[in-house]
Amino acid sequence: MAFFLETLLGGLMAGMLYSLVALGFVLIFKASGVFNFAQGAMVLFAALAMARFSEWLPGWTGITHPVVVNIAAFLMAGAMMFVAAWLIERLVLRHLVNQEGATLLMATLGIGYFLEGLGQTFFGNDIYSINIGMPKDPVFVLDSMFPGGVLINQEDVIAAGIAAALVAVLSIFFQKTKTGRALRAVADDHQAAQSIGIPLNRIWVVVWCVAGVVALVAGMIWGSKLGVQFSLATIALRALPVVILGGLTSVPGAIIGGLIIGVGEKLSEVYLGSYVGGGIEIWFAYVLALVFLLFRPQGLFGEKIIDRV
Repeated sequence: MAFFLETLLGGLMAGMLYSLVALGFVLIFKASGVFNFAQGAMVLFAALAMARFSEWLPGWTGITHPVVVNIAAFLMAGAMMFVAAWLIERLVLRHLVNQEGATLLMATLGIGYFLEGLGQTFFGNDIYSINIGMPKDPVFVLDSMFPGGVLINQEDVIAAGIAAALVAVLSIFFQKTKTGRALRAVADDHQAAQSIGIPLNRIWVVVWCVAGVVALVAGMIWGSKLGVQFSLATIALRALPVVILGGLTSVPGAIIGGLIIGVGEKLSEVYLGSYVGGGIEIWFAYVLALVFLLFRPQGLFGEKIIDRV
């Protein structure tokens, strides 16, 4: 039972981190109706910025306290993501208002490759580390209930807590604020939103800024766990089944989908891996996503599209 709980908790923690990346996809889709293939590059670019700023700041300012350095690096990286969001809207999206979804999709592909190249030019292409002070040593809990206790990773627990808090804030933002409601209106119909006075350009800047902050938090956590390297951009591919499962228009769906994927990967690898030769953790999420595409393409919490003719 203790081993099952360890596997279950590990899956839940991994699922929360997948959800954090999936949030970026959901945010952009809710505001523009297009799937943002640049999200992985945004995570990489943000993580590179924070890692390199945390290295450079002590030499620039003489400040060596790790907490102060990390906060300053986070704020500087966040400012860079805001600038990137403004430039993306000004130079790309503004000229593609009311265009077909495929056009916007190709634009995000171009933005993604550009951000990867820009990150390599500005920050280098080595493997960098982000140390934000999260404890990495595992601990045993529930000793009184199970012999030997249950082993959990403290870093995963803290990361999952950060992701959960961010999801809660974003859910409130979309449901309770005027800007959040405007974002949903823009996602439903660009032209109708403009006709009632919603400034489409400003809304897109806001949502790309928010998605940039989400990418920064995701990059910070994944960079702390795995190191900042260019393969980090592919972490977005791990989040694709999450958004398919939870629904492209649902912020809560991103977290529920991530938890299902994370738990399913861990349990299937442990309990089914020996029957299929191992490696099931790599493809399990995509098979599950394929099943959902066949039988419920809008996902668990997505809005069902009804076309009337």
